[in-house]
Amino acid sequence: MSSKAEKIGAALGKALRETLAAAKDDSPNKPATPSGATGAPMYRINRRNVPIVEGLRREDGWVDMQVQFLIDKKSAGANHVVGWTVLKPGARHERHLHRNCDEFFIVLKGRGHVYSELGEEPAVEGDVVYSPRGCWHGFNNTSDEDVVLIWGWMGAGSIEDSGYEVDAGNHS
Repeated sequence: MSSKAEKIGAALGKALRETLAAAKDDSPNKPATPSGATGAPMYRINRRNVPIVEGLRREDGWVDMQVQFLIDKKSAGANHVVGWTVLKPGARHERHLHRNCDEFFIVLKGRGHVYSELGEEPAVEGDVVYSPRGCWHGFNNTSDEDVVLIWGWMGAGSIEDSGYEVDAGNHS
């Protein structure tokens, strides 16, 4: 073997053979990947297979929301949450904050109003909102169409870990 292409081909062939051998090996000391990296396996789910969260109460600021926790501590062992929310017309997530994590959300579809320190501000499809821990925020679907949000908590894998607190003086 003298050409560069032949050397690369031989190296790729060796790596493939090692990968196939490792995949057949069921021993407890088998590395997680051919490179020998260890750690948790990848987690993958389709949102159509994730149930809507039950028990989110209006008095806790969850007004007529359809919420799914796509990735969290329970499902993936993660120290963050990625969620999907549909707000039907009139639905809202009252002003709230998280003492222990940051939050972001992206308006994938629809329009409404974001609650902020400034009051209510218009929000439309494509808006990206970041709320650092301790920052009051929320969303109100003031339109006659569904609003779809994808959102995440960074630094907490569950609502209990997030330090969730609703603004008791500012919701109905």
